[in-house]
Amino acid sequence: MRAFITGLAGATLTTAERHFVQEAAPWGLILFKRNVTTPDAMRRLIAEFRAAVGRQAPVLVDQEGGRVQRLGPPHWPTYPPGAAYGAVFDRDPDAGLRAARLGGRLIANDLAQLGIDVDCAPVADVPAAGADPVIGDRAYGADPAKVAALAGAFAAGLTEGGVLPVLKHLPGHGRATADSHQRLPVVTADRATLDATDFAAFQPLCGLPLGMTAHVVFTAVDPVAPATTSANIVRHVIRDSIGFTGLLMSDDISMGALSGSLSERTRAAIAAGCDVVLHCNGVLSEMVEVAAEAPALAGEAAHRAEAALVARKPPAPLDVAASRTELAKLLNDIRPEAGFA
Repeated sequence: MRAFITGLAGATLTTAERHFVQEAAPWGLILFKRNVTTPDAMRRLIAEFRAAVGRQAPVLVDQEGGRVQRLGPPHWPTYPPGAAYGAVFDRDPDAGLRAARLGGRLIANDLAQLGIDVDCAPVADVPAAGADPVIGDRAYGADPAKVAALAGAFAAGLTEGGVLPVLKHLPGHGRATADSHQRLPVVTADRATLDATDFAAFQPLCGLPLGMTAHVVFTAVDPVAPATTSANIVRHVIRDSIGFTGLLMSDDISMGALSGSLSERTRAAIAAGCDVVLHCNGVLSEMVEVAAEAPALAGEAAHRAEAALVARKPPAPLDVAASRTELAKLLNDIRPEAGFA
């Protein structure tokens, strides 16, 4: 297995892509809306990918709810953004935690039926005044303890449903004043502020099996490199201060925040301490470039990858109809406009 996760161009596995994944042996696959058609077609695509790599490789998707939801109507429900769970929590913390856990559990049910076993959620970013809206209502709230509690509940729901959570975006994207899809955000807050807010939300979640970095510069730790390519941030903040022990993947290295060629980005992320590099856009020439620089999974990275996969477990029983009814009531009692259908 190689230390990268790949995307694919469309809803079917092309001959060229099949040859690529057979030769390059990516650790996993990530899916986007361009890969989504019908449930049966998605199951075929996933099965073909796993057959090509010759193992039960992890298959990922971003299914947070709200603005970030790759699967939706008519085949899958619409889910609320993280802020909706936060609104329930503000009125009744126990109800908020129950809603977040139900949301994660129901999403896991949708994903597991397709063969998707990793969800790139929860978001533990803590938004700050004046920040770019790229996080916005994806966040559970602005209090680190509340964010950690709700993110933990959502992650527990996913896990109960047989789907691994991915904690993002380490060590925090909520204070960023730019969208890292487009350009590099630079956060100038002092270390004490970061420790008390942005970083604090991730600490209670440090035992989750998978995490994703932020393409964000924190000048108090590293004045130049974003977290994804900063050994200082990975080692001293993500691993030491936050205490994250799981497999660490980069955010998408084709995003506009990063500079240099894809080869350079891949080498830099691995050198900084990312265990696995994530490449999402499905452009085959770029996939080949990333694969050429992604090393074989070995050492501690291999141990963390194996530990994450071992954490996959069969879904617990679920009364789907009753759970959907309960979640809708919890959400609609507090924020009818949030919606759940």
